[in-house]
Amino acid sequence: MMTSYSWALVIPLFMYGSLESPNFPDPYPTDTRRNWTISVPDGFRITLFFRHFDLEPSYLCEYDFVKVEADGEALALFCGKEETDTEAVPAQRVITSPRNTLSIQFVSDFSNEERFSGFVAHYSAVDIDECSEPGDEDPLCDHFCHNFIGGYYCSCRYGYQLHTDNHTCRVDCSGVVFRERSGVLSSVNFPAPYPKSSDCWYRIELEAGFRVQMNFDPRFDVESHPDISCPYDHLKIQAGSREFGPFCGDRSPGIIRTDSNIVSIQFHSDDSGENLGWRLSYSATGSQCPVPEAAPNAVMVPIQSEYTFRDHVVFSCQPGFILVQVRLRSKVDGAVVMFGRHDNSTLFGYLLLLFFYLSACLRYLSVFFSLCLPYLFICLPECSLIYFIFCLLVSLPFCLFSCPLFLCPPACGLPSRPLPHQVKRIVGGRSSEPGFFPWQVLLSVEDLSRVPEDRWFGSGALLSQSWILTAAHVLRSQRRDATVIPVVPHHVKVFLGLHNLRDKQTSTGRSVDQIVLHPDFQPDNYNNDIALLRLSEAAEFNRLVRPVCLPPDRPSSLLPNSLGLVAGWGISNASSNSSPLTSDLLQYVKLPVVPQDECQASYASRSVRYNITDNMFCAGFFQGGRDTCLGDSGGAFVMQAGRRWAVFGLVSWAGPEDCGSQRVYGVYTRVEKYLDWIQSHVQAAPWW
Repeated sequence: MMTSYSWALVIPLFMYGSLESPNFPDPYPTDTRRNWTISVPDGFRITLFFRHFDLEPSYLCEYDFVKVEADGEALALFCGKEETDTEAVPAQRVITSPRNTLSIQFVSDFSNEERFSGFVAHYSAVDIDECSEPGDEDPLCDHFCHNFIGGYYCSCRYGYQLHTDNHTCRVDCSGVVFRERSGVLSSVNFPAPYPKSSDCWYRIELEAGFRVQMNFDPRFDVESHPDISCPYDHLKIQAGSREFGPFCGDRSPGIIRTDSNIVSIQFHSDDSGENLGWRLSYSATGSQCPVPEAAPNAVMVPIQSEYTFRDHVVFSCQPGFILVQVRLRSKVDGAVVMFGRHDNSTLFGYLLLLFFYLSACLRYLSVFFSLCLPYLFICLPECSLIYFIFCLLVSLPFCLFSCPLFLCPPACGLPSRPLPHQVKRIVGGRSSEPGFFPWQVLLSVEDLSRVPEDRWFGSGALLSQSWILTAAHVLRSQRRDATVIPVVPHHVKVFLGLHNLRDKQTSTGRSVDQIVLHPDFQPDNYNNDIALLRLSEAAEFNRLVRPVCLPPDRPSSLLPNSLGLVAGWGISNASSNSSPLTSDLLQYVKLPVVPQDECQASYASRSVRYNITDNMFCAGFFQGGRDTCLGDSGGAFVMQAGRRWAVFGLVSWAGPEDCGSQRVYGVYTRVEKYLDWIQSHVQAAPWW
């Protein structure tokens, strides 16, 4: 009678070990069935290697065999001693379990006549690198996966928080409040996938009276379901008593108009999906208001077909007129009308902000009141008889302060169009717009006293209806010696209100009846490079022709790195490979004042012939590339003093390298050094 053997062995949690067939190295018994189950800790796999293998061969291993299984799946079936088409042996093969358990089964039939010796196998535990193994589902970690022996852990990018599931990265995106009248908000990372397991709350709060309008980007991608409305991720909007949404899928909500000034936006995401999210821009809309009416001789900016809640309109007078507030019987420098609520009712009226002259300096005072009269203010001719009578009738002390009988200062330094904040250079620079620099004049000079005759042009700054400020070297006759003789006055032509050089015939042209060069002008080093010329016929002020102010008579405002503007028709390209070209359109540039020691050092390093005196200053950039050039000589370097523009410098000289070269600053005449000299000729009252 034959005996059958069958048993199973569970190997405890050892990290390595070996197993062998029964009776090894003697022949294994017949009719035997034996099972081994190997387990190692979580986070490890098992590798199995057969050092010796000698079993009875059979077709497809029908008789004796060793089977290796894991999780109910056969990993290998071995028998025989040598590999054949129908029999597999382990040879040098290493078998690896997918997880932390492995089963080995040995089976022998009723015979072992050739006395096969069986097998010896070794096993060991190896760490699983969970982070590098591809998965069929979502990655183990949202952002970063870190492997260690026996396991792994997840972490998140800066600004994110690890969810309690220890896999998902979420963000804290609540409590954000938008109070600007327009803005943009979006899901985190848009247009990249938004964070999972997050609840984001956004709030738009505008001033009462406005209504919020939202415009969603066409790119809209929020996880959805084909049969159920937004069960996973969704976007909801609450505006007053109205609710919009929920929104999900790939169809943008488009434009949403609300009747509320407060809007709450909720965005929820679950723990799955890789959708790109959403973005919206919002703006404020207001109730339509009455169109304001400007008084005679007043200028209103901007002029629109309609005005809405909180729009602003600026009122000023044409040159030569004074703005007078009717109800307060006061002279004002300007008025800003703002449309707003009236007495907290649903009616909309006007709010007026006035700028007053107080004491000797310009101060600001805000006065708010509703619109009742046809005109809140009127424009009267400055220091005219009608204005003086108005002063006497309404306020004698105010009249004596604001309108002296013998002194009527012009409204200087006020462009007819506000200058933009961003400006570029003249060399390859930006064109001006008509009204930016109404004091800019073009000087066309002919010197017929020489043989051959010579012609050139320069720039100047209008100081009053009759006087122009410029550089002395622009008006000096070009002699071979160092004598300082001005050109003949009637050989100078002046063009006022000019923007395009091709439009000289449409600009205001004037001849000259007197030229005054500074008596101490030195043509060898351009010290005291300043001059005045008087027009033969007074200029008429208009939108394109206005005077510039002289600088205040106080300690210098030319602090290092303070910014000024220079305009001109000079060279608009500076390249050694091409001929310099002048610009047809008026150009302008913003330049910083250079510290005086750097100004002096930059030219002293080139030659002892260059002498920067206290009557000069430099402006420009160390790296070059932004500077004024030949043809802009005599042009004004202007800076803002309060709300007005004053001439602090005159384009004088630079060199010797090409215009705009590195550390070649433009040199300017320091106008504040010559205020007494200018006043002695022009007799213009200071505006300050």
